[in-house]
Amino acid sequence: MSPILVRPVREQLEHDRLIRLLHAKFRRKYEAGMNPGNEQNVPVGVGPSALYPDLVLMAPDRGHRLQTVIEVETGESVNHLEALSQWAHFARMKAAFHLYVPANMVDVARRLCEDNHIQVAEIWSYLLIGDEPRFTVVHRNREAVAAPRPKAVSPPAATPPSPARKPAPSAARKPAPRAVKPAKPLKPAKAVKAAKSAKPAKSKKAAKGKKRR
Repeated sequence: MSPILVRPVREQLEHDRLIRLLHAKFRRKYEAGMNPGNEQNVPVGVGPSALYPDLVLMAPDRGHRLQTVIEVETGESVNHLEALSQWAHFARMKAAFHLYVPANMVDVARRLCEDNHIQVAEIWSYLLIGDEPRFTVVHRNREAVAAPRPKAVSPPAATPPSPARKPAPSAARKPAPRAVKPAKPLKPAKAVKAAKSAKPAKSKKAAKGKKRR
């Protein structure tokens, strides 16, 4: 709660109940801390300049880097003095600043942020229906999140192209020798055929014997 603001008891009870509801919602995803009422459980910063937003959301990993700070306002606390003493400081943090205001005070909150150059990442409205609040995002400014930028990676130095190798002169191709056709088998002589078909001749001795008889 702002040290310069004293809320009516009923509004203060409603304010603290909203903080606890939001804390139960966000602690499923973040390492969440809360500072309801006059409690100072989770500071942001050190020393006398430390601030105590209503909700502090940190990354669940080992570093616990600050992710988001949330301030819940009631009808009495949406004013020029509160904007300068609280909202302006939260908006300069290296985290997203989310502002929750009653539904009938959305236009007033927007005008206060614009007039005082307060960069709010998100503005949420809430409406109590019985005992259950309904939250609605009414403004979102992604540029207001002062998230650390990733380091620029310089492209690797371009290596000079290697000189193109000239193709080796191809050896003169000799004309391939023509394939030698296999020699055709010689046809048997006609005389050989005639000799095979002719009857064997009688020997000279047999012929002489006949003559002597």
